[in-house]
Amino acid sequence: MADALKGESQIGRLAVEQKLITPDELNTCIAEQQSLASQGKTLSLSEVLIHSGYITRSQLQRLGGDSTDSIATKTLRIPGYDRLQKIGEGAMAKVYKAHQISLDRTVAVKILPKKASENQEFVKRFQEEGKAAAQLNHNNIVQAIDVGEASGYHYFVMEYIQGKTVYDDLAANRTYSEQEALKIVIQIARALEHAAARGFIHRDVKPKNIMLTEDGVAKLADLGLARRTSDIKAAMAEAGRAYGTPYYISPEQIRGEVHIDVRADMYSLGATFYHMVTGKVPFDGPTPAAVMHKHLVEPLIPPDHVRPTLSTGVGEVIERMMAKKPELRYPNMGDLIKDLEAIQRGEPPLLARRQLDDNILQGLAESSTPVHKEEAPKEETPSTPVVPLVWVFILAALLGLSMIVNIIQILT
Repeated sequence: MADALKGESQIGRLAVEQKLITPDELNTCIAEQQSLASQGKTLSLSEVLIHSGYITRSQLQRLGGDSTDSIATKTLRIPGYDRLQKIGEGAMAKVYKAHQISLDRTVAVKILPKKASENQEFVKRFQEEGKAAAQLNHNNIVQAIDVGEASGYHYFVMEYIQGKTVYDDLAANRTYSEQEALKIVIQIARALEHAAARGFIHRDVKPKNIMLTEDGVAKLADLGLARRTSDIKAAMAEAGRAYGTPYYISPEQIRGEVHIDVRADMYSLGATFYHMVTGKVPFDGPTPAAVMHKHLVEPLIPPDHVRPTLSTGVGEVIERMMAKKPELRYPNMGDLIKDLEAIQRGEPPLLARRQLDDNILQGLAESSTPVHKEEAPKEETPSTPVVPLVWVFILAALLGLSMIVNIIQILT
């Protein structure tokens, strides 16, 4: 009973801290709960808050008050951190908001469930995420703070972002303006350029992994699939398997190629950019396999055809970012950023257009089959009669004899 009351008290406190309700409204609900109890009607504070219209059930779930597996209110204790409350959940782990006691600041704690902790592959990948994040120090990448294990749980502490994700906007049917999208995409491109310079590829760039602060700063999150480009052993172990999210995955990742680089992230960023400015994913289908097949073989509908108000430049850049073959994309993030910034200034994307011209010329060269012309028969030159060699000697001998006779006659 004492634990239940403690939990109820925590729910009320968290609701006030997150400004879902005021302290006066909390006191009103507590008084209402006590009044109902005196009438023989037992309701939890959570139920009173919901029935009074102060919070919704989904808000209550985020507070951790309506979840049977909320480890924040049960057994988990992480040394140096307290006040854990669940704020998100992914395929592999759950994310909690927490208070870092030593520095008196709010952080985010990503925790691997115990079931996943029994799988050594999951644990290794989780630890690699922390190590990868620790190698990167950039304003547009969520900062890593700490990794460890406590009470049988593996955890990863990172910077807490007060804001939302690009996915949150898209899920609410919001389409970004060209300039809004450019501002975000340029920041993420810089983050990926920083990661690539340190030998990392993200492999899961998508709207859910782009966080937006209240000040408009975009931050790349979730390095769970990040890998060093130099780690050939890991690449060989994953060969032939597709790692990524179907709506945004690059063709080379679908094929499970061993040698992939930052251009795979560029493709995924292009697919995200496409979704942001058109409101639609580049390729859709009834199953993940169908979507990935389209990434491999189906031509991309230009974004400015889907949304005609977009500039031609944005269409050109996205099409180059999402070229099926990596060698037809920008060779590096730096070149991509130059074109994005040019569009932002109202100028044409010169590098994309130059590549387009080169591709056209290359296509013409490849499509034209070399014609091997038969050499015209050489016109025969009339042959000059050839005098047999023996007659040459006979004539020379006769000429010599004639000359001797002539000399004798002259002398006589």
